[in-house]
Amino acid sequence: MDMGIKGKRALVCASSKGLGRGCAEALAAEGVDLVLNARGADALETTAQAIRDEHGVDVVTVAADVTTQDGQSAVIKAAQGVDILVTNAGGPPPGSWADWGRDDFIAALDANMLTPIALIQALVPTMMDRGWGRVVNITSGSVKAPIPVLGLSNTARTGLTGFVAGTSRQVAGSGVTINNLLPGIHATDRAQSLDKGVSDAQGISMEQAKTNREATIPAGRYGTREEFGAACAFLCSDKAGFIVGQNLLLDGGAVNATI
Repeated sequence: MDMGIKGKRALVCASSKGLGRGCAEALAAEGVDLVLNARGADALETTAQAIRDEHGVDVVTVAADVTTQDGQSAVIKAAQGVDILVTNAGGPPPGSWADWGRDDFIAALDANMLTPIALIQALVPTMMDRGWGRVVNITSGSVKAPIPVLGLSNTARTGLTGFVAGTSRQVAGSGVTINNLLPGIHATDRAQSLDKGVSDAQGISMEQAKTNREATIPAGRYGTREEFGAACAFLCSDKAGFIVGQNLLLDGGAVNATI
């Protein structure tokens, strides 16, 4: 399927690896030029060069922590005029509700709610002026089914979901769509970190921790960054203009819900 976005330009955050990279690669395969952001300069440039070599698109890199004011300013400056925005940031650490203080919640909100909102506010107005734009926020399946040990993530990402629910309907008439992609467990560094936490807590091997988690997923496996990226590319395509303010689960059926 031709996604109809060849020649468009996209900002993809946290895109040196994992789900962000999957989205960047899928967009590049459709002929989209990229602004890639991540904290680690070496990994970011390695990814950028691999995408240039494989897809022949223009790739600009911004090595910065987008959850900070300075990082946001640098990314927004490089991304002026983009047609597509994919927001993404690593989730806060797991823990217990009784141990989190105000600073923990503020950090989570800054990273997983206020940063994507700031990027939307900075970049969507130009999309509206041109009459076309796409925003995809990578959030989490936890906004549909909260994960107890990820309470900080549950809180911040659900707040972003509420913002998107209202904002997406205000901008849709200008040809701009905003939607959320909700990953379950995918084969990324985040999954390895969570599996290690289970391994350490239960005194089992990493392999056993992964096997136990896979058993809770009807698909029987972790997702891949390639299939996640394909879903992102579709939401960014000209075929998805009637999808507004939605939360698409990519979790292999792990969330057991009718709606």
